[in-house]
Amino acid sequence: MRVIFLGPPGAGKGTQARMLAVGWGIPHIATGDMLREAVANETKLGLEAKVYMDRGDLVLDEVVIGVVAERLEQPDARKGFLLDGFPRTPAQAEALESLLKDRGLELDRVIFFQVSPEELVRRLSGRRVCKRCASNFHVLSAPPRVDRVCDRCGGELYQREDDREATVRERLEIYAKRTSPLLDYYRNRGLLQPVTGEGAPEAVASGIRKAVGGNG
Repeated sequence: MRVIFLGPPGAGKGTQARMLAVGWGIPHIATGDMLREAVANETKLGLEAKVYMDRGDLVLDEVVIGVVAERLEQPDARKGFLLDGFPRTPAQAEALESLLKDRGLELDRVIFFQVSPEELVRRLSGRRVCKRCASNFHVLSAPPRVDRVCDRCGGELYQREDDREATVRERLEIYAKRTSPLLDYYRNRGLLQPVTGEGAPEAVASGIRKAVGGNG
């Protein structure tokens, strides 16, 4: 099974990917994790990526695509994979398609998480992060036992600048504009399957399973 999860920040892609990948017996491959792993392993492309990451810049497409290619060559990805957050542009999508074609493979499905803007704002603006261990909490859905104190290490919880409501709304607008061509790319290939990202996690997971197993 070869699946891509697409969706705006806060849509729940990572949560669902971690849960479903285990059941499907395939690796959950997230762009950020993949880049950090390549850097930690000091691969050639990982070292190239590190230069951009250390500067806080976006890693160039060709470097990201190279790191993806390296990751998909690993034994655990031979029987399938779940890509989370990649590709992000039609150019990256074309590169992935070419990469898979060279190996005689193709994608099975591209799942797009649909969540209302107001729900995304609620999810993201309510997030709190521990300054010490980086654990995540949510003021409504997953609050700490003690206000502004991390349950795990006792560190101080804070709201990241990019989780403030005005910034969240701006991020979502930018995402929608940038992602529209990518959604069209996969829609035109008959691979795109929208699913709701709202509701109980198991209900969302059930919708994803049906979408992956379906024909539309």
